[in-house]
Amino acid sequence: MAHDQVQDEIVDRVHQRIQDGMGLIVLHSGHASKIFRKVCGTNSGYLKWREDGEKEILWVIDPSHPIVEGLDEKISIPHEEMYGERFNIPQPDELVFISWFEGGEVFRSGCCYHRGKGKVFYFRPGHEVFPIYHQPEIQKVITNAVKWAAPINFPNVTYGNPPPVVEIKAQLEHSIQGLHEKKEG
Repeated sequence: MAHDQVQDEIVDRVHQRIQDGMGLIVLHSGHASKIFRKVCGTNSGYLKWREDGEKEILWVIDPSHPIVEGLDEKISIPHEEMYGERFNIPQPDELVFISWFEGGEVFRSGCCYHRGKGKVFYFRPGHEVFPIYHQPEIQKVITNAVKWAAPINFPNVTYGNPPPVVEIKAQLEHSIQGLHEKKEG
């Protein structure tokens, strides 16, 4: 409710830190925060929602993604606030979760973005009335997301596009070669 009270100078500093490599995890209604809107270049505050406590199934879309390590193909949430498409965000660089609700709505609920050297993960589940953050699977998602978003020495990324696989492979091979040289020396 107080997103608009965050000073623009603070948003600019956080945005620069993300560009420099800091990770950002955005939970639930954080999609309306100034920093998330700036990172995505959109006004993502407009979407369908209702607070009726219906069942949600959170489907894993990319089972190879590190954020879903150790999870099953879906997470059932017995009572949750519904968010429904159209969610005014750019196409995620990686889509990890999609939600289905009893009313038939779907929602992109786990979205990854690369911004500069930083990684951003938006995770939709959560609400002050429904204690889903106590679910072990939800805690696992958040823990995995923090590990995924942790700063690493990563090549600069142009807005919205991951680096070419060739660059990543070359960087990894260089790092591995350096480790072998240290070990032999």
